[in-house]
Amino acid sequence: MAAHDDVVKGLSEQIKKAVEALRHSLSKIRTGRANAAMLDGVRVSYYGTPTPLSQCAAIAVPEARLITVKPWDKGILKDIEKAIYEANLGLTPQNDGEIIRLPIPPLTEQRRKEIAKQVKSTGEEHKVTIRNERRDANEKLKTLLKDKKITEDDNKRAQEKTQKETDAGIAQVDDVVAKKEKEVLEV
Repeated sequence: MAAHDDVVKGLSEQIKKAVEALRHSLSKIRTGRANAAMLDGVRVSYYGTPTPLSQCAAIAVPEARLITVKPWDKGILKDIEKAIYEANLGLTPQNDGEIIRLPIPPLTEQRRKEIAKQVKSTGEEHKVTIRNERRDANEKLKTLLKDKKITEDDNKRAQEKTQKETDAGIAQVDDVVAKKEKEVLEV
C-alpha cells in the first residue's frame, strides 16, 4: 500500500471515531424518553470508592417515561439516590426500599429548543474535529510530496480522496444530529 493511501485510510478511521464519539455524547442528552444511557455519568460512593452506577445496580427502562435502578446491595440505596440528585439530571428519584424509580417528566417546548441547540452545538464541535483531521492529513501529504515519497499526481488524487472522506464524515454528522434533533423536538 502506498504512503498516500495510508494517510487517507488513517483519516477515514479518525472520521469514524469522531462520528462514534458524537453518537456516544448525544446518547447522554435527555429527550423526554427514558434512556439508560442518561445515567452513564452517575458515580456512586460504593464503600468509599466512586463507582459507575451500572457496576453496582441493574438499570432498566420498563416504560417510555420510567427508568428503574435496582441495586445489587440494598445497603447503598441512599448512596445511589444521593448520586442521582448530585448528577443534576433533572430527575427526582423515588425510593421504595427495594428499587429506585426515576420518572422522566415531559419536556417543555422551551427546554426542547434549548436541547436542540445543544445537539447542534455538539454536532458542530465534531465537524470541526473532522476538518482538523482533514487538515492534518493534507499536511502529511504535503510532507510526503516535499520528501519526494509521492508524486504530484498521487498527492492530487489523495487530496481529492481526503476531501471526499471529509464530506462523507460531515454528512454522517449532519444525519446523526438531524435524527437526534427530531427525537428531541418530538412531543
